[in-house]
Amino acid sequence: MSIEVNNVSKLYGSQKALNNISFNISQPEIVGFLGPNGAGKSTMMKILTTYIKPSSGAIKVNTHGIQQLQNIQKSVGYLPEHNPLYLDMYIKEYLAFNAQIYKVNKSRINTVIEMTGLTPEVHKKIGELSKGYRQRVGLATALLHDPEVLILDEPTTGLDPNQLVDIRNLIKSIGKTKTVFLSTHIMQEVEAMCDRVIIINKGEIVADKKLKDLRNEKEQIVIVEFDYRVEDAFLLKLPKVENVVNTYGFTYEITFKTTEDMRSHVFDFAHDNKLKILQLNQKNASLESLFRDLTN
Repeated sequence: MSIEVNNVSKLYGSQKALNNISFNISQPEIVGFLGPNGAGKSTMMKILTTYIKPSSGAIKVNTHGIQQLQNIQKSVGYLPEHNPLYLDMYIKEYLAFNAQIYKVNKSRINTVIEMTGLTPEVHKKIGELSKGYRQRVGLATALLHDPEVLILDEPTTGLDPNQLVDIRNLIKSIGKTKTVFLSTHIMQEVEAMCDRVIIINKGEIVADKKLKDLRNEKEQIVIVEFDYRVEDAFLLKLPKVENVVNTYGFTYEITFKTTEDMRSHVFDFAHDNKLKILQLNQKNASLESLFRDLTN
């Protein structure tokens, strides 16, 4: 197991942030850690990175217990929610500073720059970068020492749609060989990246399931955004459609009653009607329902 959490609790005075939680994560696996604000997600991540200690219980990261702080720190890459960066430093300068801390060969800097797509901006100071590229710098820093486990706290918060796609693809690529444990409260991010979801509410684990087990085989929702408004009546003519909702602007949620992936039919509809598709995703209705039921 890459991560083992056994009966962990955390108290801040009389406030119980975590209440006797347990879970295990294998490698490679991308696990989404879901929960409403204040549920205990960041507290759990800080414990796994050894930034804070649990009040009770035990953790292991890559077989290292909480007493082996340096071994855990060497094997974990961490991107906190508020990505701390020195804005007046150049990208390579900042990564060289961190490489010195980790005592890794400086040749690794060019490797993580290429891996995270920072090459076009590498001549800039961090303060000159967009939010998306600053997130890439944070990921590059987390990857510098080639850790077995990546812990990412809200890695896609505040990104525009193009930046979201880039960071998602990067995390999915990393997750092919490493354990990735990421927190979010956005269902679509879990759907797009994760193999498994753990849901926490009021400091307690309320669900731990594989995404494939959560899918409702008889129903799927396709989210599509066109470049022009489409009458619902036309979309209702698609095969096996049950419902169409115009959620906002030119974005529609189309519910199909079938196990077949219907995104190709939506794509063909757009092509035949000379429409451009600006986004096309599947929405896990079962995941959203489960989250609402367990956290309301």
